[in-house]
Amino acid sequence: MKKIIKIGTRASLLAMAQSTNIKECIEAQYPSVTVELVKIITKGDRILDVPLAKVGGKGLFVKEIEEAMLRNEIDLAVHSMKDVPSELPEELHLGIVTKREDPRDAFISNKFSSIRDLPPGGRVGTSSLRRKSQLALLRPDLLIEDLRGNLDTRLRKLDEGLYDAIILAAAGLNRLKLSERATDYFSPEVMLPAVGQGAVGIELRKDDDELFEGLSFLQDDETSVRVRAERAFLLQLEGGCQVPIGGFAVLEDDLISLTGLIAAVDGSRMLKETVSGSQEEAEKIGRGLAENLLAQGGAEILAEVYEHEIR
Repeated sequence: MKKIIKIGTRASLLAMAQSTNIKECIEAQYPSVTVELVKIITKGDRILDVPLAKVGGKGLFVKEIEEAMLRNEIDLAVHSMKDVPSELPEELHLGIVTKREDPRDAFISNKFSSIRDLPPGGRVGTSSLRRKSQLALLRPDLLIEDLRGNLDTRLRKLDEGLYDAIILAAAGLNRLKLSERATDYFSPEVMLPAVGQGAVGIELRKDDDELFEGLSFLQDDETSVRVRAERAFLLQLEGGCQVPIGGFAVLEDDLISLTGLIAAVDGSRMLKETVSGSQEEAEKIGRGLAENLLAQGGAEILAEVYEHEIR
């Protein structure tokens, strides 16, 4: 194992918390190793005045970090799996996926206890097209407005009264020890999470076998199988993290069940289906579910989203 390991990370509080956790785990496992955090500003961090879906491109929060890894300036990257594009540079791989945190979406408000309590015309902030589409179906009478910024920035905007409620990933709140801010949670049945939501992945160079083997103690096999099915679904759809696609897998014994969703942003059309099979076929199940939804009209929905929301 190397004596010094450099982790590339975004500079946000959440990204730093996730990377610091991995740093501490590595140093506890290998007391003679020093782990350094290298802060890298990504395109998604720089552009704060435009909805993410309109920024365009994939890998808004990872591309610059991957480029630093390819230049050997860092040894690995720690990512929120929901931010990682379905396709990676050929020289890199997501070698390790750690144990999943709470995958649900959280409802946060200083005035109302749940989405049901919001009055008609209530303002809800979110930057996610996936959340917008499902909120529009749940409560078509609400005003769903764009909300950009890091997690702490979004909470500040809520506290300033710019929104009646905001929707954030429960995992982020938990990792920053802010879980008390959540007043309610959406079950996956009510609001399907993003692919990989709640999971953290470690991206490495494929030729760095020594580091991969040394960090294998961080791998959580159950989370890895679930995320593989979800990401295969996303890859087959050729979707990124900024489109109204949801995917969530559960694993019981050897049986994996994957639920996938493709939706119009306004909630007017929504395709949702669950398929199951052996965990050894996780990727095949993900690809098959994607093909099912595309054939049912998902291709047309996504074409309209890209035409009107992304470009």
